[in-house]
This record gives sequence, C-alpha cells and structure tokens, in this order.
Amino acid sequence: MMIERALEKFLFASRWLLAPFYVALVVSLVGLLIKAAEELWHFMSHAFSASESDVILGVLSLIDLTLTGSLIIIVIFSGYENFVSKIDESEHRDWPEWMGKIDFTGLKLKLLSSIVAISGIQLLKTFMNVKNVSDRDIMWSVIIHMVFVISGIILAWTDKISGEAHSSSNKAH
Repeated sequence: MMIERALEKFLFASRWLLAPFYVALVVSLVGLLIKAAEELWHFMSHAFSASESDVILGVLSLIDLTLTGSLIIIVIFSGYENFVSKIDESEHRDWPEWMGKIDFTGLKLKLLSSIVAISGIQLLKTFMNVKNVSDRDIMWSVIIHMVFVISGIILAWTDKISGEAHSSSNKAH
C-alpha cells in the first residue's frame, strides 16, 4: 500500500517533465515571430512593384504564420492545463474564454482544424503560384490537404460516437 502510494505520487509528479516542452514551444514562438518579421519586411519592401498575385501570396504567408502561432498557443495552454497544472485565471483580466475549457478531445479537434486551415492556405498559395509549380507538386499538395481534411472528419466522427456511447452508458447507470 505504501509502495503503491509512493509510486502514484512519483508518477503524478512526472507530469512536470512536460513543462520544459511548453517552454520550448514559447521559444519557438520567438522563432516564428522572427520569420513573420522577415516575411513582413520582404512583403512591404516589394509591395509597390509586386503583382496582385505576389501581394496575395505575401498576405497568405503572414496568415499562415499567424495561424501557426495561434496553434502553438492553443497547444501550450490547453496542454499545460490538461496535463500539468491548472492556471489561476482570476489573476489574468484578459483571460480568453476558451482557455481552461478545452479538454483533450477538444484540443485534438482544434489542432487538426488548425492544421487543415494551414494546409488550405498552403494549397491556396500553390494555386496562386500555379505557373511556377509542377503538376506533380500540385497533385501532392491536394492529396496531403485531403488527407488532413478526411482525418479531421474521421476524428470528429469517432469522438462524436465515443461521446454518444459515453453519455448513453452514463444514462444506463
């Protein structure tokens, strides 16, 4: 009994090993910010001489980087709250409403929907630059995007089924 309790305490404390991973993701946001600043500089320095397609591609690149940054924030806060420790939201006036309410299932769905959105932007960038992209690259971009879309649908469907099964088993008890 005492060994079991000690093992459980040890296992429960091991969740803190995830904290450095979330810190690493925060540092990766800095790298993403540097890339966004570089993209913005490149975009703005060529805005007057660029074609409409080039301007749209520049904006799409910034949107892509922004969505990726948002995805990282979702993973940091949801992962930390779900797996490491709750954050006291009373200390933060501007606490977003969704934080602290995303469970593991919601996190998976948000992640996959963000990946689908990012993939969609990449596909749109490919279509905007169709003159400079091979048919093979276009084909693979579409296939990869469709794999993400179908995976998202299947994940949502299986989560819905398991949620219905869980709620019906709770009603039976």
